[in-house]
Formats: sequence, C-alpha cells, structure tokens
Amino acid sequence: MAQLKITQIRSTVGGKQNQKDTLRTLGLRRIGQSVVREDRPEVVGAIRTVAHLVTVEEVD
Repeated sequence: MAQLKITQIRSTVGGKQNQKDTLRTLGLRRIGQSVVREDRPEVVGAIRTVAHLVTVEEVD
C-alpha cells in the first residue's frame, strides 16, 4: 500500500475542536512536524477534515 507523508503547515489556534482532535489522531502536534501513514480510507477522511492545515505527499 502507498504511504502518505502528512506535514502540518498551519496552526490550530482559532480552529474547531474536531480539527484539533483530528490532527492529534494523525499524530501531529506542532507546525512543521511530519508523519507517515498508510493510504487508507480513514486516514484520507481525516486529511480531508484538516486539508487547510496540512500538506500531503506520497512517499515510497
């Protein structure tokens, strides 16, 4: 399965609580931090929720 590198690029200050919770679920805590997750439907759904706060790239 493909891997996705997710990097937080914006702050959660002023954001909704569910967006803050989603970032924590993905494993992101601060701006500039990156995590690698499998390309699964639940991960893609979480990314859609916080798409304006993160960048996503596919890695091998």
